[in-house]
Amino acid sequence: MAMNEFGYFLSFIVIFSYISLCKAQYEDVRCKCICPSPEVVKGNKTKRNVYILNVVPSQCKCEGVVIPQADEYVRAKEKEFCPRCECRYERRNTTTIFVVVIIIIWVISLLTVYMLFLMCLDPLLNKRRTAYQKHTNEEVTLSEPMPPPLRPRVSSTNVLNRVGEQQDKWKRQVQEQRRNIYDRHTMLN
Repeated sequence: MAMNEFGYFLSFIVIFSYISLCKAQYEDVRCKCICPSPEVVKGNKTKRNVYILNVVPSQCKCEGVVIPQADEYVRAKEKEFCPRCECRYERRNTTTIFVVVIIIIWVISLLTVYMLFLMCLDPLLNKRRTAYQKHTNEEVTLSEPMPPPLRPRVSSTNVLNRVGEQQDKWKRQVQEQRRNIYDRHTMLN
């Protein structure tokens, strides 16, 4: 039992340390620089890196955002590295983003609850009634006529079924008109 508790404790510590190490950008303004990786200056790779820092608009340059975060090799090759960077000052409204995300989650939750409600309500509305015939005499004689078998009543309460039936009826009428005109050469007068 102690080993199991230790496992839970260890997993909690790992998850908590991961969450605390994650950096998020919650500011409304930021400078975003997209630069090649330092290996590009060395000539090894073509991958690009994104550097984000909260600075004033006048400092939104490679020298103000990328170089303070870069290693010594990139600082030494600043004149080769910085012309390849593209820096952009971005302004966003995190409150609006937050409100839109909350509304989307709320609408999805509402639609899910509505779907579950309809799934629970559907069996209650579409109960099929079985035909019931009262049995008074268990002995069957061949001289008595057999009652016709009862067909279960097909309910056409569904709108799609009614539309389909009307469409079939219309197709039959069109076929009858074609037969009258082309085969029998008669017209309705």
